[in-house]
Amino acid sequence: MLTLPKLSLYIHIPWCVQKCPYCDFNSHGQKGPLPEKEYITALIHDLDQELSWVQGRSLHSIFIGGGTPSLLSEAAISRLLDATAKRITFEDQIEITMEANPGTAEAKRFAGYRQAGVNRLSLGIQSFEDEKLKRLGRIHDSAQAIAAVKMAQRSGFERINLDLMHGLPNQDAQGALGDLKQAIELAPTHISWYQLTIEPNTAFASQPPQLPDDERLWDIETAGKALLRENNFQQYEVSAYGLGDDRAQHNLNYWRFGDYIGIGCGAHGKLTQLSDNTIVRHVKVRHPKGYLDELRPALDQCWKVENQDRPFEYFLNRLRLYEAIPKDEYQSLTDLAPSDIHAPIQRAIQLGLMLENSDSWQVTRKGHLFLNDLLDLFLVE
Repeated sequence: MLTLPKLSLYIHIPWCVQKCPYCDFNSHGQKGPLPEKEYITALIHDLDQELSWVQGRSLHSIFIGGGTPSLLSEAAISRLLDATAKRITFEDQIEITMEANPGTAEAKRFAGYRQAGVNRLSLGIQSFEDEKLKRLGRIHDSAQAIAAVKMAQRSGFERINLDLMHGLPNQDAQGALGDLKQAIELAPTHISWYQLTIEPNTAFASQPPQLPDDERLWDIETAGKALLRENNFQQYEVSAYGLGDDRAQHNLNYWRFGDYIGIGCGAHGKLTQLSDNTIVRHVKVRHPKGYLDELRPALDQCWKVENQDRPFEYFLNRLRLYEAIPKDEYQSLTDLAPSDIHAPIQRAIQLGLMLENSDSWQVTRKGHLFLNDLLDLFLVE
């Protein structure tokens, strides 16, 4: 039988001031005033349709992502969180994260978001070089980014994540490390540091910029990881570094194959149903116009994760983490015996991608370097 994992809530806000050329998320350029009252009403109605999946659990974490959630007013965020708390019990130490843009107008709202209940802020910095920010289509500059971090700290946020990219067009190691050094100097509690990739159906895909070659990317990543370690930022996931023992609890629940309700345009959910021993994935209506249509259900797609696909789905998440993978966790969250995946595990061990002991598996350094190859071992054709 399956065991109910921790439960999180993801809330998607689909609007941005403008679409960044590298972004393949479900985001839409802002055209005129946002229909925030109508959208919050739709989100609450969407959540009401998902309450049967709670199954007696308290809410472990909330993540308000986008798009640019900080385009919404403080009152809108307060109304949303209050409505959620009336419907699902919050854990005592619930983590409530909100993504925000460093733009000056939005930064002024930080104190209001904190008062509304948000207790972790994730700022989309990407770079502290103005030329790089312009190339990435960002609407803020370096000075605004620095000011936003300081304003968030003054507003009472003790946990702040900074999103940074490396491998930017024409970037050398000095520039990439300069971004990291500036970020560390601002004293966040968490840094998400990831390589720019060209995704399909983006502006960069149609007109690709000149990116650093593999040798330069390797030098940047090696030096960057060393710099983060020297400053007590511990890598616990492929692109996530926490100061000391700080970890993004919402993201950890994703990677540990936890459950999450997804509400909002295009939001995804992964949910466990004990009554029939199933794992179900949900996707909501993608476009704001359709999502706001009161005559149309918010749920767009729904499917069961079949037993044969559960190993791949589990490891798709779990392999990203640097911690050991408990065998009993695998069994309780997939309802499959560890012996069922003996062959791919042994192949991974032979290739030097994983280690095994009596109660857990561990991805090796080589395994993290060749993560896609490792994951492919669990794919059923």
